[in-house]
Amino acid sequence: MKKIICKVEYDTEAAELVSKRTSGQFGDPAGYEESLYKTAEGKYFLYTFGGAESKYAKEGIKRMSAATAENWMAQA
Repeated sequence: MKKIICKVEYDTEAAELVSKRTSGQFGDPAGYEESLYKTAEGKYFLYTFGGAESKYAKEGIKRMSAATAENWMAQA
């Protein structure tokens, strides 16, 4: 997925996958995935996707600061 936020392109295919979390099992309408990526420029973003009843019913990308990304990884 690609998304431009504040004139910066975030692309899951071009960035490095740092960490991934899943909730539920495949096909679970309340299940979802959160994947943390890092761009070649060192910017972090969270790719989210989930079932129709999950908190990520729509596929999305959210940019993150390095500190927020570190906190996200520490919560795993």
